[in-house]
Amino acid sequence: MEGQKPLKVAVLGCGVVGSQVVRLLDEQAGDIAARVGAPVEIAGVAVRRLDAPRDVDVPSDLLTTDALGLVSRDDVDLVVEVIGGIEPARSLILAALENGASVVTANKALLAEDGPTLYEAAEKAGRDLYFEAAVAGAIPILRPLRESLAGDKVTRVLGIVNGTTNYILDKMDTQGAGFEEALEEAQALGYAEADPTADVEGFDAAAKAAILASLAFHSRVTAADVHREGISDVTSGDVRSATDMGSVVKLLAIAELVSTGSTTGGGPAEPGVSVRVHPAMIPRTHPLASVREAFNAVFVESEAAGQLMFYGPGAGGAPTASAVLGDLVTVARNHRQGTRGVGESAYADRAVLPMGETRTRYHVAIDVDDRAGVLAAVATAFATHGVSIQTVRQEGRGDDAQLVVVSHEATDAQLSATVAELRDMDIVHDVTSVMRVEGTDE
Repeated sequence: MEGQKPLKVAVLGCGVVGSQVVRLLDEQAGDIAARVGAPVEIAGVAVRRLDAPRDVDVPSDLLTTDALGLVSRDDVDLVVEVIGGIEPARSLILAALENGASVVTANKALLAEDGPTLYEAAEKAGRDLYFEAAVAGAIPILRPLRESLAGDKVTRVLGIVNGTTNYILDKMDTQGAGFEEALEEAQALGYAEADPTADVEGFDAAAKAAILASLAFHSRVTAADVHREGISDVTSGDVRSATDMGSVVKLLAIAELVSTGSTTGGGPAEPGVSVRVHPAMIPRTHPLASVREAFNAVFVESEAAGQLMFYGPGAGGAPTASAVLGDLVTVARNHRQGTRGVGESAYADRAVLPMGETRTRYHVAIDVDDRAGVLAAVATAFATHGVSIQTVRQEGRGDDAQLVVVSHEATDAQLSATVAELRDMDIVHDVTSVMRVEGTDE
């Protein structure tokens, strides 16, 4: 390796993740060089402010506020983008690829919104675009989907991909905390931002779900295709009901192949893709139920490999930087050898199904009059819309009662029509909770 020309890396961003990338590139320089077959050196670090406090000491001659100038330099071989957001990240990545540099990014929002544009630019430039750190931090899940399972047929991906919401729901389950109390604790510990909207309303998880679905099912899926619900409406009562059922509430990202019922040329029905993010009850016996605190896990089901689970820290500077460095080593090795890794695989071009066609089970809590005939009327409303009831539990409270209904599988449209009818009934005071039930076999 002695005498090998160093590969030059431009780092865009020096925040929580970027600073750890810079640190690891310095501390592990010898090992990285041995793995790549050539030294890997930092050409520059683009930042918004030169005088901002940082978690790592960066030589002043490496810092620059001219990110576009940095990625356009002729001596830059690789670009690491960890600034996040849509712009200027998209323009900088496209400029880097056009200039002949391969790119490693952790930008889930950009990939979920405009991944095909980046893929096409990488293909045209003959360069790599890697993004393991965009989903689930240090957990290696994207490369297994892109490469390890390339010879298999993935049928379902079920995951906890947001640490903030998992921490909040875990505290509501284990400590009996309310949503606001658990959120404040998460913010105090640094698990949640001052504005937690992206996490608690499911935007972060939806972007990750789009990426997972795209890779698993070889189809282009964007964040706009993902049905999204957050956890801000999850109540302590929902959590207690889950406990009564031997279940726990989790915010799940779910992508699965679903039969559309339509055929092409008289052949068998072509499966479509259902992609959704929402809170759901899952049995405590399910592997995902034991994922605690701010950890992430992704459960993959495929025809040949069966069930696989990937678990670990889903966020944080060092864990995410670990995933970035893993990609960097691969991309640097490819660059040195004049080869490329796996590009976009969207050959299946499967349709993304509307949420109304998605089938699952439901937990519905209904406040009703406590008198004869109420249960029969409620059951009739379910039957009218084709929703079969699995169990019913009734708790009396003076002149009122609460019915807790768990259904068999039905479409989201059927359940929505049922709930709408229930709310119009004189005997129903309120439908206080509607939550999906996942991870069970009927």
